[in-house]
Amino acid sequence: MNKAAVSWVVYWKPLNHKDPVKAVCEQTEWEELELGRPGVNTLIQAGFATEGAAEKVARGEPAIVANKWSKPRA
Repeated sequence: MNKAAVSWVVYWKPLNHKDPVKAVCEQTEWEELELGRPGVNTLIQAGFATEGAAEKVARGEPAIVANKWSKPRA
């Protein structure tokens, strides 16, 4: 079984009378959202290889996390 590569995006999703929230979806889902209601959501960043990497950015965490036990370089 050959699985196609999936790309993930992070975007702003407006809520009724509240501040927008960050959301994550597959690239194909984002394209469908834009076709259905263009300009309602705002793309933050696209091209993530994994859902986990996109989720980290959506939560405000750096995409690449350093090992907490590593020593700083001189």
